[in-house]
Amino acid sequence: MTQGTVYVIGAGLAGLAAAVAAARGGARVVLMESAEQAGGRCRSYRDAALGHVIDNGNHLVLSGNHATQAYLRTIGAADRLAGPDRARFAFIDMRDGARWTIAPNDGRLPWWVLARSRRVPGSALGEYLALTRLRAPPRGSRIADVIACSGPFWDKLLRPFLLAALNTEPETASAELAASVIRETLLLGGRACRPRIATPSLDAAFIAPALAYLEARGASVRFGQRLRGVGLASGRATTLDFVGGPVALAAADRVVLATPPWVTHDLLPDIAVPDDFRAIVNAHFSIAPPPGVPPMTGVIGGTAEWVFAFHDRLSVTVSCADRLVDCGREALAKRLWHDVATVCGLGPTLPPWQIVKERRATFAATPAQAARRAAARTAWANLVLAGDWTDTGLPATIEGAVRSGQQAAALVLRA
Repeated sequence: MTQGTVYVIGAGLAGLAAAVAAARGGARVVLMESAEQAGGRCRSYRDAALGHVIDNGNHLVLSGNHATQAYLRTIGAADRLAGPDRARFAFIDMRDGARWTIAPNDGRLPWWVLARSRRVPGSALGEYLALTRLRAPPRGSRIADVIACSGPFWDKLLRPFLLAALNTEPETASAELAASVIRETLLLGGRACRPRIATPSLDAAFIAPALAYLEARGASVRFGQRLRGVGLASGRATTLDFVGGPVALAAADRVVLATPPWVTHDLLPDIAVPDDFRAIVNAHFSIAPPPGVPPMTGVIGGTAEWVFAFHDRLSVTVSCADRLVDCGREALAKRLWHDVATVCGLGPTLPPWQIVKERRATFAATPAQAARRAAARTAWANLVLAGDWTDTGLPATIEGAVRSGQQAAALVLRA
């Protein structure tokens, strides 16, 4: 049993993962969140315009994301991810209407690239060697420094895959971060690449079960608690200064600071953090998908990049979407609906819609920004960091956020 209290500041996915792991390890946990709900960028809400619950974004999980799977098993939500029994990825090229499905085999030996019906149309076998060249790239390199960013395999599979994972133009993105994703997914075969989508919502899968788990273990969860300062003395955190009043830390207390990088830097100016970010734009259309529409379709040559089919709506995700965040909402909805209608064989009439823009969705996954990621350990003995922006070795994904929280909890429990 850990002595003292573990204060987790921030109830996004990293903070929730830290709180759950600490509570599971026997710690007394207090989870503090400035907003009035948990989840951060992984949240759900009832949208008045559409009349039903939507997620702020379509966060894809792959079956090889082992930290995420462990988190869901712990909180009793392992059944809240839906997806096919085999790795299948449907694509459409908006430029010529071509459709195809990528179908990696389950094992590590990638014999699927030998079958024309399972690989990218028009791709040559030699193009797939890019995956092995990205396995262990030089430190500080960009993807374009390591492989040729051209050809059917790049244009119609690897680039959209990396754009979604890195939320950064892949050509200029960190080859090391790309390698970390590829090693844990594509290079392990289809068993690690099965797409998984939260059902019926992000909240139902990742958030509500975690809060229930914490409540059942006596944790205190407090919303509307904005931290405005951290008192530091003699190599440790001594006070947490909330808007509602300070909290004095006992000698055995520990702190997990799971706040966004800009908030962390305001609280701890000596901590280097990423300072360049990329947007994500999501659109939700209140219309049931026609029969036979795949749960997820990759879009090449359009504005939309991925179209997700839920039972009551169709949703779109656009990564690295800085070019779109200042577009008018209705014009953007019409532009994205054109792609959705083409993918799903629907007419031009725009159904009820909602646009969700996340301007600082993730840090820019460039070598320069990756070098600014802070370690979980800090110079203060009782204070550790968590967040998908910390140095997890992964890009800013659900898996990275969960892994950071679990690592932070392991550090405070050992302390």
